[in-house]
Amino acid sequence: MTTQPDQYAVMGNPIEHSQSPRIHALFAAQTGQNLEYRAIRVEPGGFAAAARAFREAGGKGLNVTVPFKQDAWVFADVLSARAERAGAVNTLSFGPDGVHGDNTDGPGLVRDLKINHDGQLAGQRILLLGAGGAARGILQPLLLEKPVQLVIANRTASKARDLTLRFSDLGLISGCGFAELAGRQFDLIINATAAGLSDTIPPLPEGVLAADGWCYDLMYGREPTAFVLWGREQGAAQALDGLGMLVEQAAESFHRWRGVWPETRPVIETLQSGRGF
Repeated sequence: MTTQPDQYAVMGNPIEHSQSPRIHALFAAQTGQNLEYRAIRVEPGGFAAAARAFREAGGKGLNVTVPFKQDAWVFADVLSARAERAGAVNTLSFGPDGVHGDNTDGPGLVRDLKINHDGQLAGQRILLLGAGGAARGILQPLLLEKPVQLVIANRTASKARDLTLRFSDLGLISGCGFAELAGRQFDLIINATAAGLSDTIPPLPEGVLAADGWCYDLMYGREPTAFVLWGREQGAAQALDGLGMLVEQAAESFHRWRGVWPETRPVIETLQSGRGF
């Protein structure tokens, strides 16, 4: 008798562009896991009801993307230390003892930068654009890499400054508005704003990227994002999108759910082969 596959999904809005179902299908095939993974569009305000219904139907776990990462944090019964600190959850695991919430975004980003691209984080000047759930999820892992400074810039400067209070014990971190970046330079600029969804970029001053600096957009697409193109125009040594981070954070989620680590590099190469750059 054939065993029914375990059910997993990603919830977000928009969700049609998501590569997560393909990634987890590739992981499952590679590791011999019997599972199905799909993308579910959830309307604003409907996350808790949708997650509850998925669990009651026998679902084993969920990934959570924009704009529901803070909703997922509230939904979880038990939080990992990094999710607790972030105030945002991107991975839910459903077990007999409740709903466990974790945030795998930061480890995924750090692994993509350091392992897949030979990037340097220690001693670097890092600028993080945005102060929402995406930014929250990567701050602790970035600060644990010991950059010399980390600045959060946001349209609403008070939100950036408020966010720094949550992480100020981990390193030199400050928050400001975009206008306050004038005259400053950074070795790595990470775009965690929602502007990437509309393929625009935040209002950055000239010269904000240091010579040989890197740009990294948490968003990804079939074509280079507006922020990746901006990085290239600024002469960035590397202008990367978030495809590698997506695969790396998915691998961490997969490990939490299934207890095995998939190989990420062949999956990244498979996804990149279908893109226009």
